[in-house]
Amino acid sequence: MITCFDIGGSAIKSAVATADGRIGSPHRVPTPTRDFAAFTAAMQAQIDAGGPSRGVAISIAGVIDPLDGRIKCANIPCIDGRRLAADLGEAFGLPVWIINDADSFALAEAQAGAGRGHANVFGLILGTGVGGGLVLDGRLIGGPGGFAGEWGHGPVVSSPRFPCGCGQSGCLDTIGGARGLERLYRSLNGRSIDSREIIAAWQAGDAAAERTIACWTDLLSGPLAMLVNTVGASMLPVGGGLANSAPLIARLDLAVRARILRKTEQPIVVPGQSGAEPGLIGAAWLGLEKLGGAHA
Repeated sequence: MITCFDIGGSAIKSAVATADGRIGSPHRVPTPTRDFAAFTAAMQAQIDAGGPSRGVAISIAGVIDPLDGRIKCANIPCIDGRRLAADLGEAFGLPVWIINDADSFALAEAQAGAGRGHANVFGLILGTGVGGGLVLDGRLIGGPGGFAGEWGHGPVVSSPRFPCGCGQSGCLDTIGGARGLERLYRSLNGRSIDSREIIAAWQAGDAAAERTIACWTDLLSGPLAMLVNTVGASMLPVGGGLANSAPLIARLDLAVRARILRKTEQPIVVPGQSGAEPGLIGAAWLGLEKLGGAHA
């Protein structure tokens, strides 16, 4: 069996995965963000608690450069810039494999969620910001620098054009996630409300909210349609906070299907279905694949 982790800025979640793909009950502890020794010790304690392990698979909110193994992780400063797999492997005396959390979501959805049975799956993250992961013929695509699937960046939005944390302006990340939806609402309506309030107001028929959702849908559906046409994805599961609104995702799906070349009556942009722990599921599949284990 292997030990799986889903690590974010606030919590480290862990579980044991067996060779048949089954995952045990998750455990959760706070993430030590500024002390690497404490960070390592917190993980070691969870490995020890799970019993003998053949390896450690980690889903984490950061980007791993596949060339040098260094991680870029702004919300956990004690690991930022480290060759994390090598450092943790030395500390634990076990093989360590690391996957970006958006890639982990895409892999979990392709193997055990909405994308099951589809050869090409693009997992969308519409959370605080925008992220994604690409699975082609059942294989996760990493790419140089580990940035494959990051459809939220690139100056494609001409208006409204907001500065992005990546250093560019006009990225989908600035308007596509929950904070982006709030930014759009403020730009269009001159006042600020929470993304959940925007969605609730839109469902209640509010004109200002409808204007915002219409703009949001238009700005996201074009790039998503181009993505579908380019990579041939037949299913686009959505994770992140905005995926909790089924009507919002259904509206985005209709707009995307209206713009792709392959017309279909079946939804292709849908809320994720891999369950409450896609990070642990994706990490488990990665680790078991590396060990050559069988999957359920």
